[in-house]
Amino acid sequence: MHQRQKPSAPEHTSDPAADGGALSMSHNESRSLLNFSQLVLSAGQIKPSPTLKHSKITYFEVEILDVQSKKQICIVDKVPPASTVLDVKHKFHKACPQWYPSRVGLQLERNGPFLKDSINIQSLAVSSIITLYFTDLGQQVGWTTFFLTEYTGPLLIYLLFYIRLSTIYDQVESRKNFRHPVVHLACFCHCLHYIRHLLETLFVHKFSEGHTPLKNMIKGCAFYWGFTSWIAYYINHPRYTPPSFGHRQVSYAALAFLMCEAGNHFINVALAHQTNSGNKICFPSPTYNPFTWLFLLVSCPNYTYEAGSWISFTVMTQTLPVGIFAFLMVIQMSLWAQKKHKLYLKRFYPEVRRKAAMIPIIF
Repeated sequence: MHQRQKPSAPEHTSDPAADGGALSMSHNESRSLLNFSQLVLSAGQIKPSPTLKHSKITYFEVEILDVQSKKQICIVDKVPPASTVLDVKHKFHKACPQWYPSRVGLQLERNGPFLKDSINIQSLAVSSIITLYFTDLGQQVGWTTFFLTEYTGPLLIYLLFYIRLSTIYDQVESRKNFRHPVVHLACFCHCLHYIRHLLETLFVHKFSEGHTPLKNMIKGCAFYWGFTSWIAYYINHPRYTPPSFGHRQVSYAALAFLMCEAGNHFINVALAHQTNSGNKICFPSPTYNPFTWLFLLVSCPNYTYEAGSWISFTVMTQTLPVGIFAFLMVIQMSLWAQKKHKLYLKRFYPEVRRKAAMIPIIF
């Protein structure tokens, strides 16, 4: 009899080559995973990509009100925290084109001071809404334009009187009378004074980007141009008489004038050099130049030299108009010196406390 065989379970045959490949791949994957883990541990925590960061920027709204009526003029929105008052003025100008930035005055309070253009808006903020008061400063001019206009006028006006135009003096009388040498010397000194001012305005002084009202320039020009016309008319007149003590008086006064002009120039150069180098911590100190040694006695030697120039010019020409002009200039210089001296006392008290403002002992 034939016995029936039980069906056996199907056998799974395996290919040795295939089994070896699978083991090799498993081993490689384990090694790659181990290398990646070591890389992560050595590099530290993986930082998210900077492009995924979203920084929230807080913008300010600047409400601008009229200082007189308190009515709202406009709202300058989306002002970044890094913006300055000047940036707000430019945005305000875009909203109200009739007011360009230089004639816009902004105040934090109605009776408060005008904010400087360099002030950061974030420093003024108490909340996201900043209220500022607007004042129309009128038509403005730059400081360089101001001084160039103020000093160019006297230079040209004096020369018009010096050549003795027929519309100013009688030609017959002008031809008969001989010009005293002091007349030529006075013209040279007067032109030298204003040429120095013009060159220093262009190449020495560093003015801020601020502005001044046009009416201030008109007043300054009226003062300088008017006095120059009066002075030049007398000195260049055909009947002008020379100084009482003659050549000696003229020579000494001219020498003092030239020394004051040189001293004024060197002081202005020293002040400008200190400003350009950024050394604003210490009070200006004298250098090897003897003209700067006046810093040891006064805090504003440039005003001292300026007053000395006009006093010397008065002695040299011996005319009433020059004397009146010199007297007014000394008063004005002393007022400016006192104002600047007070600022120096606040900033450099130990170095300035024993100095005078403009003239030793007196002022």
